[in-house]
Amino acid sequence: MDIVAMDTAGRIPRLQALLPAAGCDGLVISQLSNIRYLTGFTGSAAIVLVTADEAVLVTDGRYDSQSAEELSRARVTARIEVGLPPVQEKVLEEAAIGLRRIGLEAGSVSWARQRHLAADVFVRAELVATDGLVESLRLVKDEGELGAMRTAAAIADAALARVRPQLVAGIAEVEVANTLDFEMRTLGATRSSFETIVASGPNGAKPHARPSRRLLERGELVVMDFGAVFDGYCSDMTRTLCIGEPASAALGRMVEVVRASQAAGLASVRAGVAASEVDSACRTVIAEAGWSDAFVHGTGHGVGLDIHEGPRVGPTSDATLLANSVITVEPGVYLPDHGGVRIEDTVVVTAEGCRPLTTSPKDLMV
Repeated sequence: MDIVAMDTAGRIPRLQALLPAAGCDGLVISQLSNIRYLTGFTGSAAIVLVTADEAVLVTDGRYDSQSAEELSRARVTARIEVGLPPVQEKVLEEAAIGLRRIGLEAGSVSWARQRHLAADVFVRAELVATDGLVESLRLVKDEGELGAMRTAAAIADAALARVRPQLVAGIAEVEVANTLDFEMRTLGATRSSFETIVASGPNGAKPHARPSRRLLERGELVVMDFGAVFDGYCSDMTRTLCIGEPASAALGRMVEVVRASQAAGLASVRAGVAASEVDSACRTVIAEAGWSDAFVHGTGHGVGLDIHEGPRVGPTSDATLLANSVITVEPGVYLPDHGGVRIEDTVVVTAEGCRPLTTSPKDLMV
């Protein structure tokens, strides 16, 4: 597959075009995923100030050469200044001269940080809260981003294919999780998208159970939720498996209902559709089976540089799905007396429907 470059260089100009409508002369970006999105910089410490005329990235000496290399590689035009925090703040103060209103990312700036910036850095400007300016750009993925996510999903698929034959009675949940993580790294992942979930038997009734020393048993359900990161972008997938035949008819029915629920949700995905409609499609199937109270979370979420980002796919979401957004569809049923079932895929929203990125078989038995 040909590798398509991401259009990182075009992102700051698109953000600059949003500033007037947001009532800002400039925007301070402190959320690291947003900084990476705008500039290609992957370090752990930086601030970016975007004005109508320029972008300034400040960081510390650990990232002197890295920042220059990464912005050059991404073909991003920005001024880079390196120094200790007092030097960085002086650079930002001088770059903000003449600005009347400067936006802060409300979701990632603490009250104490806002007070410091107002009193000691941007003393001549009014600081205003902004919400989701960069995130609105991140909703729609370019071909380079989709390529990275396809690779991340393929890595996760291949890792599960390697691990699936190793699922036998007597192996511990944590051993399975560790093996999955190892295989994803071996196959090219930078890291796992999040802490891998392997939850067997009654543990499966906890949607975000942590892998334990509990041993897998024949006939019980095993929920496996995991993902890989490639070039900064995440994948997310859940499969529910069983060693041998399910021990009860109830377990088999749980799987059938969730499988039908997910199919209904996937069939409803399309650009222009309300995200809440996808949730409703999944939730209706589970409610008709008598388990509405056992579906205890939203149907899905956006995926990208962060494992959880917009749009939210749930009953109260006000988002409308956009072409080339990437979301998950992951209904579940959780019954403490039986265990849990969740089936999840990461998909690209298209004008006609959706295109799956995760493609592992959904066969129950191993």
